Amino acid sequence: MSAQVDTASRPPLYSGPMFDADTHFWETDEAWTKYLPKDAAEKYGVTFRTGEDGDFAMYVGPRKVEISADHLFEDGRVPAPGKLHEWLRAMKEGKAEIDLHVPKTADMLEPQARVKKLDAWDVRSSILFLGNMITAISFLDDPKYSYPVLNAYNAWMYDQWKYNYNDRIFSCPVITLDNVEEACKQLKGVIEKGAKLILMPMGPYNNKAPAHTDHDPFWAIANEAGIRVVFHVSEAIYMKQHMALWGEPMQQSRIRQSAFVWMHGYSERPVIETLSSFIFWNFFERFPNVKLLSAENGSEWVPAMLTKMDKCRGIAKNGYWPAGQLKDRPSRIFARNVAVVAYPEDDLKSIVDQVGNADWVLMGSDYPHAEGVEEPRHFAAEACRGLSGEDTRKIMYENGMRFMGLPA
Repeated sequence: MSAQVDTASRPPLYSGPMFDADTHFWETDEAWTKYLPKDAAEKYGVTFRTGEDGDFAMYVGPRKVEISADHLFEDGRVPAPGKLHEWLRAMKEGKAEIDLHVPKTADMLEPQARVKKLDAWDVRSSILFLGNMITAISFLDDPKYSYPVLNAYNAWMYDQWKYNYNDRIFSCPVITLDNVEEACKQLKGVIEKGAKLILMPMGPYNNKAPAHTDHDPFWAIANEAGIRVVFHVSEAIYMKQHMALWGEPMQQSRIRQSAFVWMHGYSERPVIETLSSFIFWNFFERFPNVKLLSAENGSEWVPAMLTKMDKCRGIAKNGYWPAGQLKDRPSRIFARNVAVVAYPEDDLKSIVDQVGNADWVLMGSDYPHAEGVEEPRHFAAEACRGLSGEDTRKIMYENGMRFMGLPA
């Protein structure tokens, strides 16, 4: 039986209120057309169609998003929430014909139905991420068109979900720093509409760290508004060149992707480089009101990252510090300013013991995606075994509420 089925058959490890820091929607058709200018639509417009290879897939302009062919169906069905374990087991047993795809339900498409679902689960508040757009961001490699595409998508997101739906659902408009002036316009626009979080692609922009002082006009706006910046798992644009050096293709089907790309092209490496860059650029000394969140990148990497950052700060004590020497250990700066959404399969007891506290860990169900848990409460049974009741409550509820500035 899958982990999800097992957790459903026994009493919950945690029965209190929850904050879900990793949820998603599925887009309606208007997401791709409602606000998109014609010239951007021709080169970078998102469409869904059956290509010459026979796959029904997502396309960004003429380019096929290979990842999308793994889970998209022409009839609109999507992978069943939390059923990846069950599907993998069936494949292992040779049951290739098993179909764990379901029609989209209202709670995947609009906020009123989602809030009813949250109420049924006792999820007091949540962070909401993109649907299929998450796989398309790495294709938006020309700022002339990426800004109109993202602005159009963000406008649809606001129409459909708002950026803050009654403090129950905080959605994340997408902003990039490819052009600082355009990024400032983007940020001001979403803040005026109530955004508390923004989603940014991991990695550098124009060969500059996100926290480079050339980007300070953007961060000054974010700091004044107390914006939280999220780095969600996706194909990091800058990793494509690195993978190519190893002879590894990027933007491939997940099913056919190599173990090397899984290990080095996603999650840990890009997020460690991105977060440590913010800290080493002394970002929080300049912008103390901006907080960072890693989502769906797991948490196993955190203990080693903290140890290595502290060690490297000491080694580089007399080295080059582009925005000034740090006044505190990187691990302490991380603790004050960064939160991490763990995977349900993470051994949080071991991870928390290594770090020394659970104050930085958030629960994320990944609903309605297949690779998450079927219900948010199942996260505790999978990830929080062996933790104290106090630490479990922090992870399942209090840390997320505090991160969003909500009373717990």
